[in-house]
Amino acid sequence: MLDRDELLKKYWIDDRTEPRVRMNFVSSLDGAATHQGVSGALGNADDKLVFDTVRVLTDVILVGAGTVRAEGYGGIHASEADAAWRTVQGWSPQPRVAIVSSRLDLDPTLGVFVDAPVRPLIVTHAAAPADRLAALSRVADVLICGETEIDPVAMVLALAVRGLPQILCEGGPHLFGALIEADCVDELCLSLSPVLEGGEAGRIASGGAQISRPMTLLHALNAGDMLFLRYARRENR
Repeated sequence: MLDRDELLKKYWIDDRTEPRVRMNFVSSLDGAATHQGVSGALGNADDKLVFDTVRVLTDVILVGAGTVRAEGYGGIHASEADAAWRTVQGWSPQPRVAIVSSRLDLDPTLGVFVDAPVRPLIVTHAAAPADRLAALSRVADVLICGETEIDPVAMVLALAVRGLPQILCEGGPHLFGALIEADCVDELCLSLSPVLEGGEAGRIASGGAQISRPMTLLHALNAGDMLFLRYARRENR
């Protein structure tokens, strides 16, 4: 079993003033991003501990609308102990949630909105459907990042300007692909599940241009047969 205090040290970020996009994904050994349609089924208790730890260390949890629907996101609450720990660090007790969507095909009554401890954000573009934007603006603050499509660089800057420079992205694959193409990915935390999935499950990144972005391994932790990898963008590439 992994140790929470040690994980906080392993995933700590020294300079929190600079915008940083950290991706967190789980994958099977043969590259599947989901089991029976959801990513959580590939994890275990140790993966959940890592998942919760990197959430505690972030300013904002960034997630695509498709992942919100597929994974059944509800209101995201840091535990009382974690909220107290964050307060001691001088941070807000709860990380904020930002949902990325072009079509805004989201029900304003979803738990991710109505059960949120902090008012969520919606990231979209200026050409998004006006009626859906009006409905969602009642339950979330809206960031317009782009004219006819979402601009990942503008999105990262907009979050940083709001005092949310430490960005944890939990998916989905198309959002990850867009961030790779825009060269916005600073870090990947990958949980490698000891299973072979086969089938037609997608990868953790999908879409966007096929561009190689070199990364450097920061650590590799194991708990039983599960492997937890942390990579950062390679400087001087």
